[in-house]
Amino acid sequence: MSNTVRIARNTLMLYFRQILIMLANLYALRVVLNTMGVDDYGIYNVVGGVVVMFAFLNVAMTRATQRFLNFELGRNDTEQTRNVYSASLVIHGMIALLVIVIAETAGLWFFYTWLNVPVERQTAAFVVYQLSIAATVTGILLVPYKATIIAYERMTFFAWAGIVESGLMLGAVLLLPIIPFDSLIIYAFLVWTTGIVILMVHKFYCNKTFETACFRFCRDWKLYSRLVKFSGWSLFGQFANVCRLQGVNILINIFYSVTVNAAMGIAQQVNSAVFLFVSNFQTAFSPQIVKSYAAKDYDYFMRLIFQTSKASFFLLFFFVLPLYINADFVLRLWLKDVPDYAVVFTQLILLYSMIDTIASPLNMSIQATGDIKKYQLVVSCFIFTNLPLAFLFLWLGFSPIWALIIKVGLNFITLIWRIFFSSKMINLSIISFFREVILPVVIIAGISILTTIFLCGFFVDWNRLIISCIISTITIGSSIYYIGLNAQERILLKIWINKINFKVF
Repeated sequence: MSNTVRIARNTLMLYFRQILIMLANLYALRVVLNTMGVDDYGIYNVVGGVVVMFAFLNVAMTRATQRFLNFELGRNDTEQTRNVYSASLVIHGMIALLVIVIAETAGLWFFYTWLNVPVERQTAAFVVYQLSIAATVTGILLVPYKATIIAYERMTFFAWAGIVESGLMLGAVLLLPIIPFDSLIIYAFLVWTTGIVILMVHKFYCNKTFETACFRFCRDWKLYSRLVKFSGWSLFGQFANVCRLQGVNILINIFYSVTVNAAMGIAQQVNSAVFLFVSNFQTAFSPQIVKSYAAKDYDYFMRLIFQTSKASFFLLFFFVLPLYINADFVLRLWLKDVPDYAVVFTQLILLYSMIDTIASPLNMSIQATGDIKKYQLVVSCFIFTNLPLAFLFLWLGFSPIWALIIKVGLNFITLIWRIFFSSKMINLSIISFFREVILPVVIIAGISILTTIFLCGFFVDWNRLIISCIISTITIGSSIYYIGLNAQERILLKIWINKINFKVF
């Protein structure tokens, strides 16, 4: 099977997965809010966020595991792939123990000293904290199995596993109004038990399917060193990311209330539902980017970076533009009672994600080289700056909206630096990237935004939503075809459409 066909098949499977997951998750959040209430949902977000802050070690190691598995598969080295798998299991087990120790010491101190939780909900919040630790540890142990499945590009199983997970979570949420107990605690418990089931499913599949997914204690200490060293530099970036996301969330809790945390949680859920369409698309491309670099196929490697950056933006823009314009109506339609700040938080986070779609493939390409020291140090500084600036603005009495405005601005600055750094690191042509990616993106976004806003300005509510979806889809689609695609890409698109028509009719 050719790489193009494999990527196309994997992308379609992941899109099917995400549509079902998005519908399940959005409905689940509505049930959770109606059952638990805004304050309890805010408590769950901020308490769980404290635990996630200590799990940044795991996120850094996740990228290392993914990169080394893809690299060894790209070199067709079965023995070394098995060693990477086994070593990653050992390291993730150690990370899980470390997270438990930190969360039960420094985390508990922070929980009782700084979090702004209503007194009458302190006990429930403590139980949720413990269950969040258990859920986080389960997620850490799941990483090597997910990384193996993605490295082998078994996206069919990956898609079905995600659908099963969302189905289990939806079933758990529907049980909340029925179970005669504290819904906040029950929700945290069901999240953890769902994670256990998914861990067992992934473990069984990997052990039965891949010959390299057979644990044996690896004594290649240099491999451990390379994995830890690679993740060590990623550690800076992940720590900065956690500070930007969960740190700002905690700052909002300290200066405001759990109600504002609930608004932030809603905005992040909406963004996750939409952004995962692009994330799945990039997941399908990621193994090929690393493998093409490992195989020294640099022309294909560079072509993938350009295509992934441009296509990722376009795919997300189809969803973001009508949602951004109709954010107030969509949230009212979905949740009925919308917390203050939820609308503007949603709009700003969507804007942030639009910038991130262009940057992610550049990040993948740098990860593929394995030389990430300088890259991570500089990017981490940009990202981490979000926390002290947010603290300063909140301390001075500014609206919590400014925490996200700062986040968007810093992400734009980071994107520009990533482009210039990539020119030195992987010989990326800055002129070509701006001409083939940035310029089409800016032109298409400008045309689509102005056209859609102008033509929808006379309508409200359902009429505005429906008309904006139709107009934005037509405008974006036609702009992409005539401006966003080059001649070769238009030919490939026509061939692909003709093949679909032939199979269907």
